[in-house]
Amino acid sequence: MPLLAPTRPVQAFLLLSTCLPDHEYLDRPNTNNCMLRFTAVLRRQQFLIRALSGEAHSRGATEIKVMAEGNLEADAVSILRRITPLLDPNRNKGQAGKIAVIGGCREYTGAPYFAAISALKIGADLSHVFCTKDAAMVIKSYSPELIVHPILEESYSVRDEDKGFISSKTVAEVAKWIERFDCLVIGPGLGRDPFLLDCVGEILKLARRSNIPVVIDGDGLFLVTNNLDLVSGYALAVLTPNVNEYKRLVQKVLDSEVNDQDASEQLLSLAKSIGGITILRKGKSDLISDGRTVHVVSSFGSPRRCGGQGDILSGSVAVFSSWARQVQTTAEEDATFSTSNPMVLGCIAASALLRKAAFVAFESNKRSTLTTDIIEHLGRSLEDISPAC
Repeated sequence: MPLLAPTRPVQAFLLLSTCLPDHEYLDRPNTNNCMLRFTAVLRRQQFLIRALSGEAHSRGATEIKVMAEGNLEADAVSILRRITPLLDPNRNKGQAGKIAVIGGCREYTGAPYFAAISALKIGADLSHVFCTKDAAMVIKSYSPELIVHPILEESYSVRDEDKGFISSKTVAEVAKWIERFDCLVIGPGLGRDPFLLDCVGEILKLARRSNIPVVIDGDGLFLVTNNLDLVSGYALAVLTPNVNEYKRLVQKVLDSEVNDQDASEQLLSLAKSIGGITILRKGKSDLISDGRTVHVVSSFGSPRRCGGQGDILSGSVAVFSSWARQVQTTAEEDATFSTSNPMVLGCIAASALLRKAAFVAFESNKRSTLTTDIIEHLGRSLEDISPAC
């Protein structure tokens, strides 16, 4: 049964327990000893909770898990192994994932590229980018692997009397493709041009009507924070806010300030208030909730905070959540996966992989680590955890 959040004295003892010497640590972190470390911490915290607060008990008839933060640590390695498909020569192109990124304008061409190429590096078969005409040639020049659609328009290039027609034409062009995609990533490099945001809002409505999962990042979060009806109640939506984007969401939805003392409970309340969508709150530890459960991913990571890592994450969430949905359809015998939210599983897997790749890249490059360095370590990092064959 789920545990109640511990009292302040218990929290103090839990904090002390995480600082005690642990002989299961190794000198250099890797996947296995990382999991051993969290297992040891978990055992200590469970013991202290039982000793100081009594046996675990449920909070009425609800299914909500609100526990000491250490107890929320996700078993990310097991999830990665479970949802990552083996390479099978009998499969066809596209069956490992078809992802589309909606974003990219004059000022921002790197973000949609990072999201789209990360999806391919992890193992998706096809990756599309729908961007403005000014951004298209630049993004094409980054990689021939991406399929680039220069169909979006900004206000400066559209006369007022033509905006309705151009918007309808843009949405119709996306509609030709949308049924082919397993997930859309909306927002990387989108910018805040009002006409462009209105068009993307219509694309988001189209995705929802078509039951296509969406991962919303960057300026896509600016769009939905100001129009929550676009995602409210849509179980296939994931928001990936950074610290400032999360602050704006909390102020808008909960009419309060961010509370880091009760971060898990606040995130749970936020996700629930937006109708049970999944929120991945990025930070020193990544917190993930769909309004029913809260999970933490804090393994590995890098102190280098170069721009673009959030774009890697959004592309990764798109791939892993798509894979998790595939596994769910064939996992009736596995109660854990058949009843789990695939969007949450995708967030856990993506967070863990990005952290591992960033850790490995930083080991090699230190202060000079760039987003492109991290992208180059995605494949190897996933192979270390879940071999392709």
